Amino acid sequence: MRKIIVCTFLTLDGVMQAPGGPDEDAESGFEYGGWQKPVADEEVGTAIAGWYEHSDAMLLGRKTYEIFASYWPTADPDNPFTDRMNSMHKYVASRTLTSVEWRNSTLLEGDIVDAVRELKASDGGNINVVGSGDLAQTLMQHGLVDEYRLTIHPVIIGTGKRLFADGAIPTALEPVSVSTTKGGTIVGVYRPNGKPSYDSY
Repeated sequence: MRKIIVCTFLTLDGVMQAPGGPDEDAESGFEYGGWQKPVADEEVGTAIAGWYEHSDAMLLGRKTYEIFASYWPTADPDNPFTDRMNSMHKYVASRTLTSVEWRNSTLLEGDIVDAVRELKASDGGNINVVGSGDLAQTLMQHGLVDEYRLTIHPVIIGTGKRLFADGAIPTALEPVSVSTTKGGTIVGVYRPNGKPSYDSY
């Protein structure tokens, strides 16, 4: 069975909105787009490349799809990620799009939860959910996330969309690997491990 892996860049206070640039996602008046680049380093890039080694597809929400589709088809061909992003299969979850033009993209129809269950049961490699906060939260709520791959950067924003927003399902996580780059970014891989335990000191 294929794994659904949530891959996300976070600030120390859990914000995932618009890491890549000021114009990436200004929803709700967000003014801090582009917060990742000043605090990322070469080790972060190496870690992100590793996220794709055993995955052969991405699962994207509409907004992330539109951001990627406007950038990667004409991105620098010397960037090693360019060919990878363009050649991987993209599954797009959207209630408003009627077609997807980016190469190797498929628009998922019908109930997204049922569609993802079918994808998990199909043949192939792992599927990375990149960005796509609303989609990721839906998958969490239905127990469809097999792994989280996170970079947690040394910056506090104080506002914006969060991966684990209010109302997230309480979940214990098993650390698979955790490291810290020279620049202070935490690179963590975690797997859901049932419900949290509670106790007193």
